[in-house]
Amino acid sequence: MGRTRKANVCRRLSRRALGFYARDAGVVQRTNLGILRALVCQESTKFKNVWTTHSKSPIAYERGRIYFDNYRCCVSSVASEPRKLYEMPKCSKSEKIEDALLWECPVEELYQWDGQWLKALASQWCKPDNLRLSRRTHRKAGELSTVHAFSLSTREGEILPDPSDYKSSLIALTAHNWLLRISATTGEILEKIYLASYCKFRYLSWDTPQEVIAVKSAQNKGSAVARQVRSIQHVAGTQPPVLLYLAVFRVLPFSLVGILEINKKVFENVTDATLSHGILIVMYSSGLVRLYSFQAIIEQVEEGTVGHSTLGVRLGLKGFMQQKLDLGCACSQGGTTGTVGEAPFGIPCNVKITDSPPPLFEVSSLENAFQIGGHPWHYIITPNKKKQKGVFHICALKDNSLAKNGIQEMECCSLESDWIYFHPDASGRIIHVGPNQVNPETTRVLKLSEVENNSSQHQISEDFVIWANREDRKENLITVTASGRVVKRNVSLLDDDPEQETFKIVDYEDELDLLSVVAVTQIDAEGKAHLDFHCNEYGTLLKSIPLVESWDVTYSHEVYFDRDLVLHIEQKPNRVFSCYVYQMVCDPGEEEETVSRSG
Repeated sequence: MGRTRKANVCRRLSRRALGFYARDAGVVQRTNLGILRALVCQESTKFKNVWTTHSKSPIAYERGRIYFDNYRCCVSSVASEPRKLYEMPKCSKSEKIEDALLWECPVEELYQWDGQWLKALASQWCKPDNLRLSRRTHRKAGELSTVHAFSLSTREGEILPDPSDYKSSLIALTAHNWLLRISATTGEILEKIYLASYCKFRYLSWDTPQEVIAVKSAQNKGSAVARQVRSIQHVAGTQPPVLLYLAVFRVLPFSLVGILEINKKVFENVTDATLSHGILIVMYSSGLVRLYSFQAIIEQVEEGTVGHSTLGVRLGLKGFMQQKLDLGCACSQGGTTGTVGEAPFGIPCNVKITDSPPPLFEVSSLENAFQIGGHPWHYIITPNKKKQKGVFHICALKDNSLAKNGIQEMECCSLESDWIYFHPDASGRIIHVGPNQVNPETTRVLKLSEVENNSSQHQISEDFVIWANREDRKENLITVTASGRVVKRNVSLLDDDPEQETFKIVDYEDELDLLSVVAVTQIDAEGKAHLDFHCNEYGTLLKSIPLVESWDVTYSHEVYFDRDLVLHIEQKPNRVFSCYVYQMVCDPGEEEETVSRSG
């Protein structure tokens, strides 16, 4: 009798988690993911290359969906072999999708951990004692006490107006400035918003994940001729002052917050700006990074509102929103009347900062690199000197004090620098990856803890280390002099010598609580890579998966590990993109052998 076909394990577990087999889906979900983790890491489980494809346009991956041809074609990677979900009609170059975000309506709204440091800023600086600081610090203090107001605003209990609002959607930005909401399963366009004609919008990002998006324009640099004209204008004092624009929307449902201009006359020497968790982050040419409350900036403060609970009033500030705009409503701007969000009128810029607001926080760092995380809250910077490149300082957010052992440096001789970031698992730990002159290639997981007998100071210590599999780096170089004397010298290779195993990607699979590490060894013209799964708590190696395709270290690579799926996207020269899909399978030979032994 033939073997009965089993349902896909991820599909069966997901159905149970959604309540098909039990009422308490949360408990079932955690149990299921524990089972799946055990299946992934067991010895008989293999990951098989089930599909390979190539493309002349970039390939993107998001939660079980592979996007081709500038998001025009969507392929599901959940089935035993990837299958096409939809393909949108062909379009002109000006209509192509340039950037996209996947939006999925949550079962219930939860505050995102990434925004919790903003609440920490607020609680730290909201204390009455902190209001009696110097004027400069007081400005930070007053502003920080309001940070959380924007990122915590939700509309709990509100029924979404359209049934399509509950379905997964792809929020897409086209080359001709249209913002689209597309069904993630059918490719149908559900909503269209025309942004503007006065700038070129190019980038999409989450301000508050799954709640608020920021659409960022290209910087106002233009062509070489335009730059030459602007240099003449600069001498004449008539240079266009706007560097870029940020358009901000809520997505539950789609509604406009406003379009903000970043003005070079207000933010002198500004080089870039972005929005994250209700915070406007502005970067300057000097390496300075300043954080501002976006909520205080966009508030409209009317006369007679003294004592009201708005941020601007409490801080004694003036809001910079010139007028409130609603999508689909009539609007008059500069003598022109039109409908907001429809072509050709678009959306006027309605938030114009006329004088620099007080910053919540500021710090100077090399190349404007700046991260916040940890418990309690700390930040990571590189001192703003070129010779300090590769040196990382971990400091307390509350008082800028350097943590004990807070200077992290891998004294290495390598072509590629090491990298450091806060662990995405919300544990407050830090991941530091790179080669070292003393040790081989390592992934160090660091932890923050209180200094003994001094709870106000924290220290950095090693939680665990993942080592690369390397041989002795030293080689004996033998030379013979003219007199016939043999001279031997020990030569140290580069710490990231491609012929030695090197870590290229370190990521975290949050549902299975596993660290995934891509290790590569380049031998002659061909490189080989394997993906290792490590216990996130102790760093123990649990599983190693060889990638069958060769790995060229000079190409750009992305590797995704998503439950029972491994996906490798590679960009080769001449804009050739390759996609390799691996799926979890149980080796039938080993399974039969196990059954026969048990019988």
